[in-house]
Amino acid sequence: MTLPLPDIEISEELIRKFDKSGPRYTSYPTADRFHADFTDQSYHVYLEQRANKTDNPPLSIYVHLPFCESLCYFCACNKIITRDHGRSAEYLRYLGKEMALVAARIGPDRKAVQLHLGGGTPTFLSPDELRELMRLIRSHFTFTEDAELGVEIDPRTVKPGTLEMLAELGFNRNSFGVQDFDPAVQQSVNRIQPYEMVEAAVIESRKSGFESVNADLIYGLPKQTMESFSGTLDKLIALKPDRIALYNYAHLPARFKAQRQIVTEELPSAEARLQIFLMSMRRLLDAGYVYIGLDHFSLPNDELNLARQDGSLHRNFQGYTTRSECDLIGLGVSAISKVGSSYSQAVRTVTAYYQSLDADRLPIEKGFDLSADDLLRRDIIMTLMCSMSVEFDVINRTYGIDFLSYFAEELELLKQYREAGLITIDAGSIGVTRKGRLFVRASGMVFDKYLRQPNTSTFSKLI
Repeated sequence: MTLPLPDIEISEELIRKFDKSGPRYTSYPTADRFHADFTDQSYHVYLEQRANKTDNPPLSIYVHLPFCESLCYFCACNKIITRDHGRSAEYLRYLGKEMALVAARIGPDRKAVQLHLGGGTPTFLSPDELRELMRLIRSHFTFTEDAELGVEIDPRTVKPGTLEMLAELGFNRNSFGVQDFDPAVQQSVNRIQPYEMVEAAVIESRKSGFESVNADLIYGLPKQTMESFSGTLDKLIALKPDRIALYNYAHLPARFKAQRQIVTEELPSAEARLQIFLMSMRRLLDAGYVYIGLDHFSLPNDELNLARQDGSLHRNFQGYTTRSECDLIGLGVSAISKVGSSYSQAVRTVTAYYQSLDADRLPIEKGFDLSADDLLRRDIIMTLMCSMSVEFDVINRTYGIDFLSYFAEELELLKQYREAGLITIDAGSIGVTRKGRLFVRASGMVFDKYLRQPNTSTFSKLI
């Protein structure tokens, strides 16, 4: 089987050759490299450095809301399974404390161009709690008129008026966790949500004025087959969401306790997973979707594709984004921030989170100070992830290096990707070909110096 993209074909042989395990590069260095020597005081330094500057990048805000009413067996997110909705009210109070601490240290320049509520299940919160959350956020940060406000939504939590209420709060983008429409697959992962439920939520989103609707799919789940997943694609394509994320399920039960509920023998084989992926990609392209990169697709007129075309596409911890480089403020348990040349991550449990904030201390568990070399490599990897050309002269001027000598070893390693037609290399640049967009994680890994060091992290396959 070959996979047709516009003007090219990708063979199974090529996929098998370059389908290795590796990071998704929502950051560089990747989160597995964060360490406990980076503390709340380290984070303070970067916040205060920003407060003392006048040429700061805008802010992107991420809020982690960890509560879910039921356990999805495939889930690898940091979550709390509970039906006690009183817990979210307490959590909101502490989010307010964290925002106040951050705002006091970051100074008056708190203009934000992006907000994302993730989880967990953000719509676990009641309408009044969501209103209070937005009041808190707006009291500490100022959103631009064209700001993107996005929210992840479990279709099972959507009630009459839910989407209209979210739109009234300013949300203009949403994402539904679909995963698979097949009842047998849903039963095997403990997530029952009929097609009609998702259909109604998408329709209400459009009526309520959401500018972009995303749907997440997962291939490689138990009991999936080519035929069953093709049926899921039929239904989703009929709904025509603006964006589709097609994720590869990574079965790591030793790391994620919930996945131990999955019957390993019911998982599709590696060969079946490959065939499902090839079929899915072909179906989405035939339906008019554009391949953005990694596992993301969009309609041609969606902002993601327009950003890809004009070179303004970027990546952050939520994946591809249309916004230029921002400082990211993460709020809530396990949330990641990126301020200046640093990453920081909050503690993972609400107990530790509350204890830190009760002591008027930001709840930082670990982080990373990026060196000049890290910043250089991050620039190159993220540029490749967004399928843009890495111009040697631009890198040389920005970082004060000679690209050809600094990356002589990497350029040698890249030859196999050039010979396979995945990248181009000439005297002045590296470019990702249309075929190479499918393998961009592999070519980006060449510039990751930390992969050459001992590490116990387990990464997912590229495809």
